[in-house]
Amino acid sequence: MVCRHCVAKVAEVTSRIPELNLLGVELGSVTVEGNPQDVVIDHLDAELRKEGFEVIRSREEAIVAEIKAKLMELSRDGEGVRADIAKVLQDSLHMSFRNLSRIFASIEGRTIENYFTALRIERIKELLLDDQLPLSEIAYVTGFSSVPHLSTRFKQATGMTPTQFREIGIRTPLPEV
Repeated sequence: MVCRHCVAKVAEVTSRIPELNLLGVELGSVTVEGNPQDVVIDHLDAELRKEGFEVIRSREEAIVAEIKAKLMELSRDGEGVRADIAKVLQDSLHMSFRNLSRIFASIEGRTIENYFTALRIERIKELLLDDQLPLSEIAYVTGFSSVPHLSTRFKQATGMTPTQFREIGIRTPLPEV
């Protein structure tokens, strides 16, 4: 969950499961009464996945969720995309980047850097569809050194140029990145 709308949606989904006595929902956590059976948690997980969320069952999954939330925040911040993500993650999660990378790759099947690039590509798509900024400004706010660099990475990721995308643009929802 990354915003108040996410909290509201998770609360709505959770409240529809009668076996769960919902006590509260906060950013990143759901509190229920007692210790629900695994089958109830599986049902909750299935319902949350339909909405782009998931139940976090292990410490490693919690770390990956924290990494993703931090990277989403950085991908939206013009200065964040130019930050040393290894240092930012180490400082905010109080673990070595090597351990964070190992945990992330084991859960996600890709590197932190690949995930962050995918987030940046989705941000570019959003800005292209908004059609308010020239490509040079989009390159700057998404942390690419130049328009050719952005265009090359964008084409590698999507199979089309930014101009082609502007014409047909379809984005991937962030939870699916």
